[in-house]
Amino acid sequence: MIAVVGWLLAAVFAVLSGLHIYWALGGRRGAAAVVPQRSSSATDQLFTPPLVMTLAVATALAGASVVELCISGVVQLPDVIAGWPRPLAFVIAAAFLLRAIGERRYVGFFKRVRGTTFSRWDDRLFSPLCLGISTGTFALAIR
Repeated sequence: MIAVVGWLLAAVFAVLSGLHIYWALGGRRGAAAVVPQRSSSATDQLFTPPLVMTLAVATALAGASVVELCISGVVQLPDVIAGWPRPLAFVIAAAFLLRAIGERRYVGFFKRVRGTTFSRWDDRLFSPLCLGISTGTFALAIR
């Protein structure tokens, strides 16, 4: 069961990493829904993610995929670095928990700005997914 959760979380991170690479390479599908907006206008995004940041996020997500495989026992690391995945998993779990909670204005379960494309996707998919990732990663890390 532990390996299944590890594979599932690793797959989620791999897909998310692939989406970020797609967007970094110029893909537009879905891009309008993933950046918080000030209002319901599609052009009123809070920021435009720079290419370097998008690729950095893709790299971090790919790394998180590897961490999930390591802490679930699917991948065995050499003794020299075998201690790294568990602390990294706690950082990943905390980061995704904080993302799910949000910053209370535009992002997360407790956001105040509603009625935008992003906020609808955030309520239905992004924040619940972040909470699930956090819970699963934390459960693997403490075992």
